[in-house]
Amino acid sequence: MKTNVNHLVNILLMAIVVTAMFPMACSSDDSTPAASDGKKVQLVYQDWRTDWFPRMAQGMLDKFKETHPNIQVFYTPDPENYQERVLADFQSGTAPDVFQGCCTHFPAWAQMGYTLDLSSYVEADLDQAIIDDWDPAQYRALFTEDGQQFGLPKYHGALALYYNKDLFDEYGISYPDETWDYDDYLDAMKRLTHDRDGDGKTDLWGSIMDISWDRIQVHVNAWGGHFVDPDDSTRCMMCEPEAMAAMEWIRARIWDDRVMASFLDVQNVSTREAFISQQVAMVEDGSWALKDILVGSDFRIGVVTMPMGPVRRATLATTDGFAIYEGTEHPDEAWELLKFLVSADYGQAMVEANFLQPARASLVDEWIEVVRAQFPEKARGLDLEAFADGHTKGYSVTTEVFANMAEAEQIAYEAWDEIFTYGHSSIDLMKDACSSIQEAQRR
Repeated sequence: MKTNVNHLVNILLMAIVVTAMFPMACSSDDSTPAASDGKKVQLVYQDWRTDWFPRMAQGMLDKFKETHPNIQVFYTPDPENYQERVLADFQSGTAPDVFQGCCTHFPAWAQMGYTLDLSSYVEADLDQAIIDDWDPAQYRALFTEDGQQFGLPKYHGALALYYNKDLFDEYGISYPDETWDYDDYLDAMKRLTHDRDGDGKTDLWGSIMDISWDRIQVHVNAWGGHFVDPDDSTRCMMCEPEAMAAMEWIRARIWDDRVMASFLDVQNVSTREAFISQQVAMVEDGSWALKDILVGSDFRIGVVTMPMGPVRRATLATTDGFAIYEGTEHPDEAWELLKFLVSADYGQAMVEANFLQPARASLVDEWIEVVRAQFPEKARGLDLEAFADGHTKGYSVTTEVFANMAEAEQIAYEAWDEIFTYGHSSIDLMKDACSSIQEAQRR
């Protein structure tokens, strides 16, 4: 693939600048090992730019260099316009050697052929015990439909229901537990929705959720439905009765009952911010929000598994993972780095830095200990095991992916904005959206 040298130099310069900002960064000395062909190897590793991540990553790359002294890794943070810029880098042949991805865009990149197939590396070099330690649903989601393995798990983001114990006590409502179904959930939302300052306008809603692909899909799965036919990735099932019933349940809570806040209701703040500021009494959010909620809240917090649906219980296992760029000039060395990134040590470093739930089930107890040690009061009695329940009990679901995911996602979000965000349309709009998605699969 043709390489834009100037752009690659810019990536390396950015990485060097970031490295210089952190005392723990690996130094650029002459102890770079020879690759198998005798040449020195440099890799660019691109990952999160969140405030806590760069220092953690640089410190861990120091450890990688101790065992791989001949591989020089330059860490660079994800660009601001992440999805668009990464796709442009793929298209121009200037992408980093190793990078992270998630959600709907990660499998879409694989469909476009920008990720290296890891199957042979995994088969030859990865201990089966490590594979068995990952959530099977999350692991399977990092394969394309034709069997190419485009990623390995970064961490396990799981969805659960946070609730404000103080507000439940104030309104005399029993705390949710694992027996809750959607009727219980709705009843609590109704009883928790109030005009607290008496101005005639609701300022406390029962709950809130992100209007996003995987969060809506979890509810559809709980109704026994799907977005994508499990046996045919070109067939849209969003307008099937089960999916329509689940999405209508969400729409009705937001726009008919007005007990689940829309983003307009909470002035477009994030779901966790709406919960922390006590605009909502419950929030459907993930383990990735745990530290922010513990730091920001001034009330007692509870966590429980997602409610039992009419057909099944479902929760999200995110598809956050690490991948290797298909056009890398050093696939073997990039694999050595990727193995390090999915190691127990790297997972534990992310736990300690920001409470990221580890991808490995064997590290969950250590994760819980770290959270409780840092927040002994707020985490007392907090059912952190609820986040791992889908992993350990086998009811996790992952993002369902169409064969042409990029167009499907655009079509769906346009419809969801009209239905859920603005309340301008009934759920029947999904019939047209599903038809358009189906048509897109033929292109």
